[in-house]
Amino acid sequence: MKSMVTVIQEQFKSFYLICRLSFFEIKIENNKNYLGMFWEILSPMILIAIYWFVFGTGLRSGETIRGDVPFLPWMLAGIVVWFFANPAILHGTKSIYNRIKMISKMNFPMSVIPTYVIMSKFYTHLLLVAVIFIILQFFGFFPSLYLVQLPYFMFAAFVLLFGICLVTSTISVIIPDIQKFIQATLRMLLYLSPILWDPAKFVNSDYSYVPFIMKLNPLYYVVEGYRHSLLGDQWYLVQHWQYTIYFWVFVIAVMLFGASMHVKFRNRFIEYI
Repeated sequence: MKSMVTVIQEQFKSFYLICRLSFFEIKIENNKNYLGMFWEILSPMILIAIYWFVFGTGLRSGETIRGDVPFLPWMLAGIVVWFFANPAILHGTKSIYNRIKMISKMNFPMSVIPTYVIMSKFYTHLLLVAVIFIILQFFGFFPSLYLVQLPYFMFAAFVLLFGICLVTSTISVIIPDIQKFIQATLRMLLYLSPILWDPAKFVNSDYSYVPFIMKLNPLYYVVEGYRHSLLGDQWYLVQHWQYTIYFWVFVIAVMLFGASMHVKFRNRFIEYI
């Protein structure tokens, strides 16, 4: 618990630094691109078009989801989380490992490194959410009162990713092979999350246990939260309060474990390089 308090205090004390470094991170990543930040939107849109063609038009033949929701807006409302989580975890995992030599001689709280990397992805995420929000209007999904729960799920996503990256970025310094493992795991996680297909179709089948198993993945909670917020059909936070409790218990456990590992090893990180 003491380690977790220490790490959280470092985030608040270094908030201004995190904001500056996150903007710098975006600038560096897009500095050599002629289209600059536009690629942060164009690249996801190309992938969305491919997923829609394969899973929406091809495999589903234009069928609707959960009654009368077209596949494309249903997918858009969920996949926006993936385009935040995937790069945040990938870059967050390598964040300390790639910068350890540079910061080892500086008075720099290492716990903020994954934070500002995630923050740089969060700015792009906000832009993509805005674009998808506009697209949903053309499908008849106009702003509703349910939209007020979206900031909560954004916060939940950020905290979850911070906890995960606190663990993986620490292990990555000690065991660099974890980076390859995370890449492989994320490829699989895309298809084990309710992003491209709806697990609810298994409820009344011989595989009724599938939704329960998938809900063990905390990303499921965030994806469904975004989806119900943007499509405006229920108070997911309240109506699934048991799942909300499970999610935060999971996040706190990951945070406790990650903070403990990080504080224990960070003074020795340079020894592993």
